[in-house]
Amino acid sequence: MVNVQDSGIWELFVPGIGEGEVYKYAVRWRDGTVKEKADPYAFRTEKRPNTGSVVASLDYEWRSSFRGGEQSDASRPMAVYEVHLGSWKRDPARPNDFLSYDSIAEDLCRYVKSMGFTHVEFLPLMEHPLDESWGGYQVTSYYAPSARYGDPVGGLKRLIDRLHSEGIGVILDWVPAHFPDDDFSLSRFDGTHLYDHEDPRLGRHPDWGTRIFNYGRNEVRNFLISSALFWLNEYRADGLRIDAVSSMLYLDYSRKPGEWIPNRYGGGGRTLRP
Repeated sequence: MVNVQDSGIWELFVPGIGEGEVYKYAVRWRDGTVKEKADPYAFRTEKRPNTGSVVASLDYEWRSSFRGGEQSDASRPMAVYEVHLGSWKRDPARPNDFLSYDSIAEDLCRYVKSMGFTHVEFLPLMEHPLDESWGGYQVTSYYAPSARYGDPVGGLKRLIDRLHSEGIGVILDWVPAHFPDDDFSLSRFDGTHLYDHEDPRLGRHPDWGTRIFNYGRNEVRNFLISSALFWLNEYRADGLRIDAVSSMLYLDYSRKPGEWIPNRYGGGGRTLRP
């Protein structure tokens, strides 16, 4: 890979790569260690337990022009139905398998309309390694829908398109508060704390054992803001619900005295991050 004009951005052109190709980055750390890392900007990943990134096209011809934030009836009360896609419904013949984005669409639309809900809020659908986390509350791919539910890119777009065709708004749960320590993902991406803080008093969640983004870095903020806009624009989500906001705001969140560093601008107690 080549450093583009010493910008810190590296690029590589590989001819002949087609959709569906699996890849990772081999990152050589300063101590000589080589780690295979998934692409933080990948649009698709392999299905767990595999962790490779997959070349994918985002092309999709939307059928519905409905956007829940623009075309909803303002006089109608907003009622949101929260859904964990993996447990909302299962096939009795295969109770241990998840239904796909496509196979769940009709039943979900029918139920939501019959119950009078105006919006669906999906628990995180971004790729994550652990099924038991009730969706991607420990996200490893901030630009890729989970491959648990079939065709991740086209399937999720068809599901959202189907909901929109029935006048149902779609809210996606999005988690910029922390990320897991999995070796293949963001944690110590280049051998340093590139995305988080090195000091555990700032960079580690005591409750969840996860990393905390370094929001003070322009590159990290741009990464997260771009992710948020990606789901709103590319997948036509009508809104985002942000998880664990308190832990993003307060330096002393879930910490005892001596386990956190005060804001450099002063203040005590529930001290805000700068």
